[in-house]
Amino acid sequence: MNRRRLLTALRVLLALLVTAAVVFAVAKNWTEVSADLRRMSAGTVVLAALVGCLPPMLTVLAWRRLLADLGSPIHLAPAGGIFFVGQLGKYVPGSVWAIVAQAEMATRLHVPRRRTAVTGLLNVGLAAVCGFIVGIPSLRLLISGGEGSATGWVLLLLLPLLVLVLWPPLLNWAIALGLRVLRREPLEHRLSGRAVLFTVVAFCASWLCSGLSVYLLARAVAGPDTDGGRLVLATVSGFALAAATSMFTFVLPAGVGLREGLLVLLLGPVISVPAAAAVVVVARFLTVLADVVFALLGWTWARSHHLLTSREVRAHEHVVVEEDPAGSG
Repeated sequence: MNRRRLLTALRVLLALLVTAAVVFAVAKNWTEVSADLRRMSAGTVVLAALVGCLPPMLTVLAWRRLLADLGSPIHLAPAGGIFFVGQLGKYVPGSVWAIVAQAEMATRLHVPRRRTAVTGLLNVGLAAVCGFIVGIPSLRLLISGGEGSATGWVLLLLLPLLVLVLWPPLLNWAIALGLRVLRREPLEHRLSGRAVLFTVVAFCASWLCSGLSVYLLARAVAGPDTDGGRLVLATVSGFALAAATSMFTFVLPAGVGLREGLLVLLLGPVISVPAAAAVVVVARFLTVLADVVFALLGWTWARSHHLLTSREVRAHEHVVVEEDPAGSG
């Protein structure tokens, strides 16, 4: 227990240090950053926020499809309640809190915890792979500043490797191996090619929408001589690369700091570092805002249907919610 507390404390400390570094970098250039923030009109920010609401919707559709394919089809309303409330767990330092919360809530709908946990891990893994697929073109900006077509062709060789990871037989083999290593019973159903295809399309569309939201912000602070092609590359593709990379920093809550740092590296040479800092600050705010809004909507539904209430509250209100004892497997 002491070791667990120490690791948790170190994760929190690291998260605070990264956040402090980002805040310091913004504060150091606040004069320039604040000027760029003022160049973003309210209409631009609102439009970027609306576009930023599309990725959570697409993500919950992918999560729901995976869960249904593994044997637990549920209506979109409870799926949103479970998924969006659980997603707030990603802001807690660690790596599994979102999945744990989703698995616990889903048991009220007779979904085995094992099945929900596998769905959550698949959701994260497939989202990251799709993020790298969308983000591959922006690697040129990091490697050669966007110059040289040869670099782009070399980077495209990575695409077949990423696509291979999405091959359903390989995914099913990995799931079975993971459960066997953890000494858990195998799943009753295997992933189908159609479910994987649906999930990949949803995730790629989600990343493109997120990047478009960042592009709208960056375009507002870009100069008249900014290269439009590089701006699209750095925002639409670059955001996917930065966000997908940050998904593997399990010690940082929601990849805070790393995503912003990589995005500044990609955007800085295109629109200036202060302007890039302004963009990433607003982009992070809009991401958190979307997560909170959807979580509140999900919480309202889940609470009203007693997916979040305690046994004592349900007993007091004479509500019977059967919990599947086999769901703990």
